[in-house]
Amino acid sequence: MVSATGESRLSRQPEEGRPDIAVSFEFFPPKTDAMEDRFWASLSRLAPLGPRFVSVTYGAGGSTRERTLRMVSRITNETGVPAAAHLTCVGATRGEVDDVVRGYAEAGIARIVALRGDPPEGVGHAFTPHPDGYNSAADLVAGIRKLGDFDISVAAYPEKHPQSADWDADIDNLKRKLDAGADRAITQMFFENGDYWRFVERARKAGISAPIVPGIQPIHSFRQIAGFAGRCGASIPQWLADRFGGLDEDPETHALVAAAVAAEQVTELLDSGVTEFHFYTLNRSNLVLALARLLGIRP
Repeated sequence: MVSATGESRLSRQPEEGRPDIAVSFEFFPPKTDAMEDRFWASLSRLAPLGPRFVSVTYGAGGSTRERTLRMVSRITNETGVPAAAHLTCVGATRGEVDDVVRGYAEAGIARIVALRGDPPEGVGHAFTPHPDGYNSAADLVAGIRKLGDFDISVAAYPEKHPQSADWDADIDNLKRKLDAGADRAITQMFFENGDYWRFVERARKAGISAPIVPGIQPIHSFRQIAGFAGRCGASIPQWLADRFGGLDEDPETHALVAAAVAAEQVTELLDSGVTEFHFYTLNRSNLVLALARLLGIRP
């Protein structure tokens, strides 16, 4: 971590004097025609920013498999933006998962976000591998690597995965995923940058040299994001809850506070030396566009 103040802050340097910034965006498969219209409208606004890739999530147990494939195929064929498809190993045999990977390859998709996935019962329940399936995310990464020359991203947890026994186990699991052939780790959302930096320090001490890209979650709805956080083990700091307190019925002020919170987080990370960012868009573009501008990225 590199501290910066005043004129030395990267976020206040002329754009031609800044390091190259890489961004990627995550979307989820829309369930209705109206949601699909918003998906494409948001993507059309973000695509000109030249993201490293746009990823599309994969529902629990592969429930959105066909929609995920359809969306990433269309992104690849119609926008020219590199698309990454999510993939999990929950509730499927190795053969079924391998068939999905081959389907991605046939569709021209060269990027995969490989995740163990949550049990169908939800976060907090024990993960039980399919008897004939992949046993872990590291196992899945190794399987993908055997099937083709994919760019593979995996997950990291700045506050520790809820099911990890301790920090040593958590970092060891990340190392196994990267050693199996993953190219980078993307973190779960977090709101205290100190959590990210402490995680990176632990990883580097364990010999992990791969990029650990911060996953940034703009808060379009504090109530919704707090619910997500509660289910996935990410914490909501009291100071953050206080900023949004009483704003459920005041959408304009809520939007302004959300923009300020996200701007503070990304500029602080940039000033500390971060040059890669992954944004969880929730299929919305406004806040992400503003944050990209703060990073010096223009259409």
